[in-house]
Amino acid sequence: MNNKEFIGELSQRLQTTPQDAQALVNAFSETLSSVLEEGDVLNFQNFGVFEVKKKLERIIVNPSTKQRMLVPPKLTLSFKPSVRLKEQSNEE
Repeated sequence: MNNKEFIGELSQRLQTTPQDAQALVNAFSETLSSVLEEGDVLNFQNFGVFEVKKKLERIIVNPSTKQRMLVPPKLTLSFKPSVRLKEQSNEE
């Protein structure tokens, strides 16, 4: 499902215009971004948990040249689905 199809489905379920549904999705993504930028964890009951995790620096080895390289630390976005969401996806 692409963004246009998602907005169409959301607008039908909410009984609004596609423009209002798009505005809702944009507001959600901006709010989610700002919450995660502050380092907070966002927990949606019966959906899952969004959080930013820090990956430590590590050493990797190129298998063909055997050259060792240092990978710097970085932040990654993590999503852990709730038990209910896992059960629903397994039913389908």
